Amino acid sequence: MSDRSASSGTDVQARLGVLIRARRRALGLTLQALGTSAGVSVGYLSQVERDNATPTLGTLAQIARSLGVPLDYFISTPRAEDALTRAAERPRFSIDGSSLIYERLGTEFPGNVLSSFILTVPPGYSSETVSHEGEEMIYMLEGTITQYLDGEPVVLGAGDSLHYRGNVPHGWANPNEEPARLLWTGTLALFNAANRSALGAVPDMIAEAGPAKKSTAQRKSSREREHES
Repeated sequence: MSDRSASSGTDVQARLGVLIRARRRALGLTLQALGTSAGVSVGYLSQVERDNATPTLGTLAQIARSLGVPLDYFISTPRAEDALTRAAERPRFSIDGSSLIYERLGTEFPGNVLSSFILTVPPGYSSETVSHEGEEMIYMLEGTITQYLDGEPVVLGAGDSLHYRGNVPHGWANPNEEPARLLWTGTLALFNAANRSALGAVPDMIAEAGPAKKSTAQRKSSREREHES
């Protein structure tokens, strides 16, 4: 699409706000309707449309699903020609405005249900809280992150792993001064036809990252910030 922009080399980025807003308005959807369908707050969605927030890949997949378009409507996804990826040649991409880097490991074939990425998580990164169908597993390659499951923090260092159901509210952050790298695998594909389902379907796409479930005071503070925006 002409509205998509790609950086040089293999790092692919996208302009999101204008595309999401244009598609939403073309479908006659309010922010509330899209937010409810995609499982994100109206305040957060409004920030995304105004380019004041950048969703993770999984949350963008939920938004795309709710808008009835494939994920690559918003980003030009790398296309693996076969099942082999070489360490020195693996496609890398990110979403515009985010320093989170994805390296795609999986490929597509009829009936596949797994998605897998290596994520490079920059210092100070934190992302939105999510829950969804399916399951996820992460394995730490380098550095340390804090994973949250239903509000409970779990600190993971190199060599540690965590396997959990997607319907448990979860998320993670890197509060450290050094980047972290992790292997993420989930049971729902992000790029194939499963993400082209009809408008209005309940989103069940994997959302691989999100911040901790907040306390009552933190949730109140977040709502206040959303109103201010």
